[in-house]
Amino acid sequence: MAQQKHRVWPGLPYPLGATWDGAGTNFSLFSAHAEKVELCLFDADGEREVERIALPEYTHEIWHGYLPDVRAGQLYGYRVYGPYEPEQGHRYNPHKLLLDPYAKNLHGSLRWDDALFGYTVGDDAADLSFDTRDSAPFMPRCQVIDPAFTWGLNSPLKRPWHETIIYEMHVRGFTMLHPDVGESARGTFDGLSHPAAVGYLKSLGITAVELLPVHAFVQDRHLIDQGLRNYWGYNSIGFFAPYPDYLAGGSISEFKTFVQLMHDAGIEVILDVVYNHTAEGNQLGPTLSMRGIDNKSYYYLMEDDERYYNDFTGTGNALELRHPYVLRMVTDSLRYWVEEMGVDGFRFDLATTLARVNGGFDEHSSFLDAVAQDPLLSTVKLIAEPWDIGYGGYQVGGFPPGWAEWNDRYRDTARRFWKGDDAQLAELASRMAGSSDIYNRRGRRPWASVNFITAHDGFTLTDLVSYNDKHNEANKENNRDGNDSNNSWNCGAEGPTDDPQINELRQRQKRNLLTTLLLSQGLPMLLAGDEFGHSQQGNNNAYCQDNEITWLDWEAIDEDGQALTAFTRALIELRRDHIVFHRHRFFQGKQIPGTNTNDITWIKPDGNEMSETDWHRVGARSIALLLSGEAGVYHLTEQGEKEPDDTFLLILNADHEQIEYSLPQDFNLPSGVVMIDTSRDDVGGEDDTPVPNPYVVAPRTLVLIRYPHDA
Repeated sequence: MAQQKHRVWPGLPYPLGATWDGAGTNFSLFSAHAEKVELCLFDADGEREVERIALPEYTHEIWHGYLPDVRAGQLYGYRVYGPYEPEQGHRYNPHKLLLDPYAKNLHGSLRWDDALFGYTVGDDAADLSFDTRDSAPFMPRCQVIDPAFTWGLNSPLKRPWHETIIYEMHVRGFTMLHPDVGESARGTFDGLSHPAAVGYLKSLGITAVELLPVHAFVQDRHLIDQGLRNYWGYNSIGFFAPYPDYLAGGSISEFKTFVQLMHDAGIEVILDVVYNHTAEGNQLGPTLSMRGIDNKSYYYLMEDDERYYNDFTGTGNALELRHPYVLRMVTDSLRYWVEEMGVDGFRFDLATTLARVNGGFDEHSSFLDAVAQDPLLSTVKLIAEPWDIGYGGYQVGGFPPGWAEWNDRYRDTARRFWKGDDAQLAELASRMAGSSDIYNRRGRRPWASVNFITAHDGFTLTDLVSYNDKHNEANKENNRDGNDSNNSWNCGAEGPTDDPQINELRQRQKRNLLTTLLLSQGLPMLLAGDEFGHSQQGNNNAYCQDNEITWLDWEAIDEDGQALTAFTRALIELRRDHIVFHRHRFFQGKQIPGTNTNDITWIKPDGNEMSETDWHRVGARSIALLLSGEAGVYHLTEQGEKEPDDTFLLILNADHEQIEYSLPQDFNLPSGVVMIDTSRDDVGGEDDTPVPNPYVVAPRTLVLIRYPHDA
């Protein structure tokens, strides 16, 4: 290796990472147990290591140095020296080039080779052996960045939680088949910034996009060997750098441009983040970054044998968020994405793991308390996936005030009801009313419940009504992977069919599910492509399908898909225009002081209120709810004045037979207008024809009747 001497000054321990100040670059790396840290500098192509520089200073367990001759764009990595004693938790190996946990950009991709492992793969002593091969030829490089970016009139949108409608989407899958996006930009933030993509999202009416992981992640070796790829990206190796393949030109400014354009369109950006584990896996995993920097500090090791890792996620390891510098890394990452990259919130993968203390979930864990007291992070949108696979991992409703949570009980109940399962009325009522039985504590609000019918993990909406069973053969695991309990119903045929009656029923079921979702209290989340009928061919675990199975096929949208998109847009507009569908307080179920009506009333087919026995009546598959617009909820007129909202009657019939619903007579309601009847494919309301009483609700149909407050 040719030596090119750079000047080296002591520098500063903070900020951590590589920081270019306009004149030179400060390098700073935390490692409590290292004996020496070498900074490795590479040429402009990243092919040749041109110099190794021992960081000269060690302050408060941080190694640091300042190089006045290093500019933005410099490629680098680390080699860290210390004991290789796996049974004591130490796995130092200076033969392995390591990524800076604070790297803001990566150059190149990881190429799998046995040299990436700190031990000799195949050795009888397993991970207790020591491998001396250089891993640098197979590793990506970190890159010093210039963070400068000319923002427009960008500022956080701070949209109220109860007005939020989330659209869960994948950076790559959204544009890979988009005919208006150039090939070089497809699957990148540059592609998402195309006017066709931005315009579509704006026209749909959603208020926030939730992106599947965009942090730098690793393509799993076993997937690559099978010709597959880690599509979802839940395998992070860097919490500050975007995944390189999502940057068409390699610059992080592409992400900032995307955020700017989303904000200009009135859309917030939420990132799905994975801080519960890293791509280094268990004791037999590769040494790529934190394992070689300070394994004992960064990872949650088994107390009785530090050779092994606690694993609450099924991925091999867990970050040790009880350690102050590991906790700092995570909170620094979150602040960076808000302050420097402009995002509006985060969805935390397997968030229970982040809040474990001594193995168990703790509402006052270091992580949750750190976020709660942070003057910046406590003001952004925080969404928990409130479970992991460890003991006591299911924590729906267990997160503190300020957090929203994915509510899988909503998903399962809505699916069971519309599938026609018995004894769902009481549970459905609770879920549609905002799940107060789960979230109404410590001042939490209905938006704490993130309601969803489908998400990236599981069936799409079209597959939910087209398949009874999963079909994951393309994953090459003999269809053993994925959830077997989907609460799905194929409507009479498994998969695609030419039967017009089955196809009509499937379209109706999709309208039923979408309407239920968007007219329920809480925070709705749509899965990208559901609005026009995207199918994954029955694959309910498409994590490794980076291909036409998961990519949205814009040119394949047929008349049914166009009609469903129009229906979804109208539903979103209806929800937005009427606050009765997104109240910011839980229902009381009783007369509100100063009014003559209950805020919500549950009605049975004879037009009377539900009694206690009605909730559990065998064979009952229909229910109605009357949402009062007079009960203390207001919307603003075009002149900015408050006025009571309209009152709505929502009738849900999941039975295979039609039902006659007597409209309620004892509530002094004006003449109503049918807004939705899912036996049709439109959202109406302009027809002045009187609503017949009783109203015949077709089989497996949802009806919405509007009673204008000023009629």
